[in-house]
Amino acid sequence: MPAVLAAVMTAPRQPIELREFPTPDLQPDSALLHTTFSEVCGTDVHLLEGRLSGVPYPIIPGHVSVGLLEKIRGQLRDVHGQPFVEGEQVTFLDVHRTCHACWYCLVAKASTRCPARKVYGITYGVADGLTGGWAQKIYLKPGTLCIRLGQVEPALFMAGGCGLPTALHAVEHANIQLGETVLILGVGPVGLAATALAHLCGAAQVLCLGAPAHRLDTARKMGAADCLDITEAAEEHRREWLLNRTAGRGPDVVIEAAGAPHAVGQALRWVRDAGRVVVVGQYTNAGTIELNPHFDLNRKHLRVQGVWGSDFSHFYRAVQLLRDPRAAAAFGHVATDEYTLNRMNEALADVAAGETTKALVRPNL
Repeated sequence: MPAVLAAVMTAPRQPIELREFPTPDLQPDSALLHTTFSEVCGTDVHLLEGRLSGVPYPIIPGHVSVGLLEKIRGQLRDVHGQPFVEGEQVTFLDVHRTCHACWYCLVAKASTRCPARKVYGITYGVADGLTGGWAQKIYLKPGTLCIRLGQVEPALFMAGGCGLPTALHAVEHANIQLGETVLILGVGPVGLAATALAHLCGAAQVLCLGAPAHRLDTARKMGAADCLDITEAAEEHRREWLLNRTAGRGPDVVIEAAGAPHAVGQALRWVRDAGRVVVVGQYTNAGTIELNPHFDLNRKHLRVQGVWGSDFSHFYRAVQLLRDPRAAAAFGHVATDEYTLNRMNEALADVAAGETTKALVRPNL
């Protein structure tokens, strides 16, 4: 069998290397995926910087991908019990091996906190095989949960990428009501996805604070009623801007998707009294903030929810959502840049610098 080319992250702060791997032998009820697209997201930048614990370097990054089922050994079925067949275009839940038996899985119903949780492209390493999307083929281990794309174009699904199911999880917890005002802090992939989803949920107005300007332009196309560039407005002006658009009260809901710790403090201060705050951007430990529990939380009578990653339901619903022409049109505005495997160092640098809205990997080009 021909060798499989993959881009390998050998260690934090080291250049990406191209390596060849043998085509794997398939275990019962596993599959080999011919990779159409993977992505480079903020998580991959964190991996390069060594900011995530439990990463078994060297790894093949790329945790959200789409591709063609090239070979299936045994049975691979969808949530309806229908078998997949070779040649179908699918995506798959990057989280693998949640145990469905521990306290978090069964009682708390929070599978993202399962201690047995493993993730393609993050906590699976080279020793585990072709388990990341920055490779021409991906080995789908037994128990991997796949979803048919059907009529959803692979590039459209990847325009949302991992940001879409993560934002869906955040918006689910935000419990947005018809006619409310929602503020999105940050216009990276999660923030842009949250903008579109909040608009589709029936928010009367979605406001965005962030940078750079080209991403704010995308946010407007995806449903934002108004945007403010944080590079052009001091914090006091940002608060004024919000109060002027919310009858002096502040937004009903704030979704923090910026990743900077101070954005959490802003969310707590700027949301209206008895409002709701969802924190989804703090995926790694970027530092601490000071807050006054009386003024910033208790007296304001706030509901605050942290959100970590996503589960199968969010991936599944993301695919269903993109079958709706309105959602497809919104995510069709996300500009994508494509990179081949020999340009992964460049891709990581572009994502880190905010030069690209969405970086897609084309391993087989």
